[in-house]
Amino acid sequence: MSFSKFALGAAEKLRPVLVKIVPQKLLSSVKAKMITRSAASFDKSSLAPFDPLARPAGVNLIGNLRADTGLGQSMRLVSHILDESGYENDARIFFMPPGGSMNNHSCDEKITDEDKYGVNLIHVNPSEFPMPFINMGAENFSGHYNIGYWLWELKEFPEDWLPALELADEIWTPSEFISDTIRNNTDKPVLTVPYPVEAPFDEKYTREHFGLPEDKFLFLMMFDSGSVMARKNPLAVIEAFKKAFAPEETGVGLVLKIHEARDEDVALIREQMKGYDNIYLVSGTLPKIEVNSLIKTCDVFVSLHRAEGFGLVCAEAMLLGTPCIATNWSANTEFMNDSVACMVDYKLVEIKETLEAFKKGYHWAEADTSVAARYMKMLFEDKEFYGRIRVAAKSYIQTKLSISASAAVVKKRLDAIYGK
Repeated sequence: MSFSKFALGAAEKLRPVLVKIVPQKLLSSVKAKMITRSAASFDKSSLAPFDPLARPAGVNLIGNLRADTGLGQSMRLVSHILDESGYENDARIFFMPPGGSMNNHSCDEKITDEDKYGVNLIHVNPSEFPMPFINMGAENFSGHYNIGYWLWELKEFPEDWLPALELADEIWTPSEFISDTIRNNTDKPVLTVPYPVEAPFDEKYTREHFGLPEDKFLFLMMFDSGSVMARKNPLAVIEAFKKAFAPEETGVGLVLKIHEARDEDVALIREQMKGYDNIYLVSGTLPKIEVNSLIKTCDVFVSLHRAEGFGLVCAEAMLLGTPCIATNWSANTEFMNDSVACMVDYKLVEIKETLEAFKKGYHWAEADTSVAARYMKMLFEDKEFYGRIRVAAKSYIQTKLSISASAAVVKKRLDAIYGK
């Protein structure tokens, strides 16, 4: 049995234990060393050139299609785009241990072990991009056109990711923000394929289902501990909420939804919550339809992120009719503006301490929590302003991020690759 099949199978079973007992920094360090060692041993010259006539015209998606994470949802959306474009596509499961929670089965009919089509769309970020080539075997990539679908959140691109560019024939991303960063580091084609937004919900998932009060105006912030808490910046949301509302204010509340919460993250958040009985924690892994329903049942979604590669949850909230307060920097500004959202001023600041891929000396945004607090007050107190933002956002996002627009981009590019 190959390392890939053994490790991925074991990691899926042990993941709940690994993420609890092994510090994230150690997991990341071990993974990075494994990738660096393995990548150095891979010989790209072993890959034969792409032959567009050797296999049927379609796309092999490679990545973690079942993951209940942003990356998993990204891959599922890309599969939907391919469906809409008219190009057939299958999916092959690949992830680096410990991976993400494997609870989403909405696209299981796509999963296969076959290498059917001529184009590989490898939905694995640059930090881990060499590993499918090594663990799945060069024969799965030789003679193919290999495209990386990458997400990244800063204008600086880590130098240790540059070798990943050598393995790809081209790169796709969901935003011009990411594409511009990658174009600054390669002459290979870089294509922006925005996500189409879809957010199915079920009205049976009420506030009572989530243990939330019915009589309060609720602000919601969500993050995944695996996405680096400092980037998602929940502490800034708590700070803004406390600036906007006194502890005795009974008409409002703040909900913090944490996916795969780490004990140290929860402890830090609870420390900031002291004195406020109207800040609520919702933790655990929820099916996507429940997450969407939570967004819809709250009154405002708040993202005082320091950086976003797309900002999918902001877009989903807009579609669901939940007004957004968001940092006015990075990829989310490609579908958010002052007419459809409450955009928060920021300062670009230097990162002072390396946090996984976000290295000391790189830059990201520090949202102005006083501005965010003013927007919180406005949305709570001014029903006309609230209604105007709500309606405008939903209408705008339906047009701006349609699946037909993304599918047209993909079809045009794949037609060119296959010589149609």
